[in-house]
Amino acid sequence: MELDQVGRKTISLKFKQFFTQPLPPEIVWQALPPKLMSGDPWVLGLDGKWLRKQGVVLVYRDVTHKQNLFQSFWRSESYMAIGTDLPKLIKLLDGNLPSGVISDWKGSIVAGVAMYFPGVPHQRCLAHVVRDAKRLLPKRSPFLATRVLRQIALQLPYITTKKTKKGQTSLSKADWLAQLIRWEKRYGHLLIEKTIKTPNNAIKSDGKIRKQKKWWYTHGNLRRAWNLLTKDWNPFFTHLDHPFIPHSNNSLEGVNSQIKKRLSQHRGMKTLQQASFLFWYLVFTRTKTKQDLKKLWGVWKQRKKDNLATVYYP
Repeated sequence: MELDQVGRKTISLKFKQFFTQPLPPEIVWQALPPKLMSGDPWVLGLDGKWLRKQGVVLVYRDVTHKQNLFQSFWRSESYMAIGTDLPKLIKLLDGNLPSGVISDWKGSIVAGVAMYFPGVPHQRCLAHVVRDAKRLLPKRSPFLATRVLRQIALQLPYITTKKTKKGQTSLSKADWLAQLIRWEKRYGHLLIEKTIKTPNNAIKSDGKIRKQKKWWYTHGNLRRAWNLLTKDWNPFFTHLDHPFIPHSNNSLEGVNSQIKKRLSQHRGMKTLQQASFLFWYLVFTRTKTKQDLKKLWGVWKQRKKDNLATVYYP
């Protein structure tokens, strides 16, 4: 039958069963064991893809072998979400724990990794840090302090050593931290500068009066950027002690980019439909041959025939 002879409603009915019954990652793992099962050292990458702020698909990826291992859908990137997923993943790993972890350093992820992978080095994704710094520090800011701090932030991904060696041309950790110290000595007073509430500045641009706030930091974004770069900078440099860990989660960023592209190509789906669609997309990234597809098709048909429970969406 030609595609143009099939009605929209018919196609919708045929595909509805796939939206309601995506394969759980545990079943995919059994059908298509990942490369990390060979026992080689590997690094776990964690990130989430938000769906219209109605929920988030959490993706757990072996960034060393570039394979998606596990995915789940939650209302938020909460402690409960991470604390539920990681034990399931650990059970599947069967003792082959990651040699390192990289993430965007959200509090729930940091706490979960510390609890379930104690002692495993955890790198903070520098791509996320630089992206946040760019947002807080405009390129064409009228303030020299903002532009200088932006340039310091942009250097983070290019740090290759802890200390400067003789004849070294690349940036070192010591040089970068020294730049932050010099910046603070010259512009640090801006971080504590305050604006006091007066009748002239008590009204916001939207016309609403500020309530219960008598003062605020004049350079709020500059202060936030400074805290971003200095409050907890040790995880920026984990990769210097453990070269097998990448400094940026580019492998997962690529996955998120493809996810965004696929969702834009299939607009109009509800949130749970989007989650199911992404489950299938991440499953198909594990297939490399027609034989792999046949295995997944066989597993799915058997589960449907047995009327087994599908993926649980909290």
